[in-house]
Amino acid sequence: MENILSVLIFFPLVAAMLGFVVKKDSIRVYGITVAAIEFLLTLWLWFAFDSNNPGFQFIEFIPLVPDFGINYYVGVDGISLFIVIMAAMITLLGIIALGEIKDLKNMIITLLFLEVAMVGVFLSLDAIVFYLFWEFSLVPMLYIIGAWGGEKRLYAAIKFFLYTFAGSLIMLVGMLYIAYIYHSVAGVWSFSLTDWYALVLPISVQKWLFWAFFLGFAIKVPMFPFHTWLPYAHGQAPTVGSVILAAVLLKMGTYGFVRFSLPLFPDASVLYLTPIAVIAVIMIIYTAMVAYAQKDMKQVIAYSSISHMGVIILGIFAMNPEGITGSVFLMLSHGIVSGALFLLVGVIYDRRHTKLMSEFGGLASVMPKYAVIYGITLMASVGLPLTIGFVGEYLSLAGFFRVSPILAFLGGFSIILGAVYMLSLYKKSFFGPVTKEENKKLKDLNTRELTALIPLVAIIIWLGVYPKPVLGPIDNSVKALVAFMEQKAQTPEAKQIIHVSRSTKEAK
Repeated sequence: MENILSVLIFFPLVAAMLGFVVKKDSIRVYGITVAAIEFLLTLWLWFAFDSNNPGFQFIEFIPLVPDFGINYYVGVDGISLFIVIMAAMITLLGIIALGEIKDLKNMIITLLFLEVAMVGVFLSLDAIVFYLFWEFSLVPMLYIIGAWGGEKRLYAAIKFFLYTFAGSLIMLVGMLYIAYIYHSVAGVWSFSLTDWYALVLPISVQKWLFWAFFLGFAIKVPMFPFHTWLPYAHGQAPTVGSVILAAVLLKMGTYGFVRFSLPLFPDASVLYLTPIAVIAVIMIIYTAMVAYAQKDMKQVIAYSSISHMGVIILGIFAMNPEGITGSVFLMLSHGIVSGALFLLVGVIYDRRHTKLMSEFGGLASVMPKYAVIYGITLMASVGLPLTIGFVGEYLSLAGFFRVSPILAFLGGFSIILGAVYMLSLYKKSFFGPVTKEENKKLKDLNTRELTALIPLVAIIIWLGVYPKPVLGPIDNSVKALVAFMEQKAQTPEAKQIIHVSRSTKEAK
């Protein structure tokens, strides 16, 4: 299929608009069908993808505003392929997991609109098209939190929007300036990423452009100290909103670092490597401690997401294939694991309408299926070997160890601290006597919930035991990226860090 990427982007858009004329009684089946078709199309993309080709594939190019170099330019490589697949899968499972909520029809339509934005971001190779999808993703999520969230939903929704929108505006200024520089050099306007990659920017220009993009991506991640919007958003969002926010939307920020910051500003990326790594370590340790102090089960997982994103940042700024490949894989594994954890919290909230750990205890004897799936997912979250969480964390930290053993060691506390707060959560909620009368009659997982959770558990184990089918294509594209960064780097320091790290791994 020649236009598979356009189909992936716009099929949910057409389906969402047609959804307005679908009867309410049929909307659940309609939404699941649309999301399932989209997911199958992403699997077909994987099947047709040439894993040995590290470059962009299935490229489509249509001029939109030729005078200003704005084009519909999309493509996929090993770095973006599996994130697109994950976005489609999480959307499908999120719709399946939807319980009886008010205005189900509008929720499903909103989720399909959100899927358009998510897929579009990860496939765009034109900066303006990327930016449009990036900004468009704010609207459905704002609506999901504001319309279906908790008591403080409006505050959470507005804070989420203002934080991310402010960072995006600064990033837009950086994009416009790069286009201006390209016009000064080439005599034509272009927002094409592949055209921008050919620019060799002076170090002085790289420095401030790096921070312009950094603010947009860091707020989205979110990195410390821009993280305060996330716990509110997770705490007030409905279950499906938290699932998609943690699994996919946060990855837009880390993906932006890999797609924009590293190849466009390799010298600035190396120059600011240490302060960013320090921020990442603070994220890891500080938010892990805050997670341990939480009494709300959902807030524990929300803060743990920030901690794990810190490990991804370390992997990205390792500047070597091992670290960057690990960070991309960790984006996937964190998406799978955090999505499953938020779904599991939603299960118990639907039954008890509370997320406080003090309200539970002894759930393992009342809901054994729930306890087993929760336990497996929790072990993946703390990075247990032979689960999906171990692979990405190990590679990210091992890659950064070549840059700074001390910071990598401190980053490794994510595994220890993660085990502390997650096992504490599990102990308080699942073991001991059933002290609350309401908990004695709780029903175990039903068919709908099992349908949403079992695929995630299967992936957690499969890619933990045998990650090669996913790691291979990612690693090929990452190696090409690092080789390009080395070639483009101007300062001896940048060439040394990128070159030594890369050749060390290849020599092994």
